[in-house]
Order: sequence, then structure tokens, then C-alpha cells
Amino acid sequence: MNDGFGPALDAHPSEGVPTRWIAINTHPHREHIALEHLNRQKFAVYCPMELKRVRHARRTQDVTRPLFPGYIFAEVMPDLMMWRPILSTYGVRAMIRVGDRPAFIDKKFIQALRDREVDGVIAKPLRPYEVGQQVRLNGGAFDGLIATIIEMDERERLVLLASLLSQTVRLKVVASHVRPL
Repeated sequence: MNDGFGPALDAHPSEGVPTRWIAINTHPHREHIALEHLNRQKFAVYCPMELKRVRHARRTQDVTRPLFPGYIFAEVMPDLMMWRPILSTYGVRAMIRVGDRPAFIDKKFIQALRDREVDGVIAKPLRPYEVGQQVRLNGGAFDGLIATIIEMDERERLVLLASLLSQTVRLKVVASHVRPL
């Protein structure tokens, strides 16, 4: 049985019939409800998940959340108009469309997401930098300045320690504004 977050194991479109993937907009925080009801209707559905660090009441924990909040994917048979029941499915707000037809997503995109999954969660790429590493700033007033990384956060922001005008200064920059030495 499928937990609703990930590929449906028992729901496959008819063999030999060409299928395409579509994006479906769900009601806020109701991806799991839409997935459950679409699974019952025998649609192959997919909701890529990621690990998020959540802080609540002075506690921090890692929880799984949708990679694209408010959106799930379903595999449909476009020529047979079998996608129309999706519009009245509980938990579904709308289908992403071009005119009155669904906007189709390349199968390679869905496969690329699935290929990045580790234990049902999309694995994030390794960070290119680490605390203590020396980097050179790119562009701006401090172009070429060498600094040392002292902090990093999940949003690819770095806190650097640099020597500027005979003083040690803390700088906050986006990771794309530096390059390794």
C-alpha cells in the first residue's frame, strides 16, 4: 500500500497507452489528501518530498515536506480525456492548464526527481563550501577580497570573516558571490 507521498505502486495507466505527466495544484497543506483520493481513482501520482529542519518550542527536528508545496504530479492518458475526474477530486484545487487542456510535463523531469530520491526523500546536493574554508569574493565593492567562512545556513548564505582596512570584519553574502581559492 502506498502512503500517498511517492509513486503509487498499485495504480498504473493501461499498458500500451501513451501517458504524460501533469501538475496539480492542491489546497494548502492538503497534498496527502489529494494523493490519497487520486490513488483511489487509480491514477499514478507522485509528490516529491524533502527534509526540512523545523524549529518549534525550542526544539529542532527534521521533517518531510513536499518539495513543491501545494503541487503534486499525476500520470494521465491525454488522448482519452481521462484526466477530467481530477478536477472534482477532494483536495485538488486546480490543474495547471494551457487553455482547456492540461499543461504536460516532460517525463524526464519526473524521472530526474525520482533519481535524486534517497529513502523517499529528494537528496540535496552536497554543499560546495565548509566552515573554515577560504574564499574569494566575486564582484561588487569587495571584488577579489579573500575571506574565511565562519557560518553557513540552509539558504546558501555565508558569514565571512575578512581583513579590511586593518580590521577584522564580518560579512554576510550569498554563496553565489564567492568562489573557492
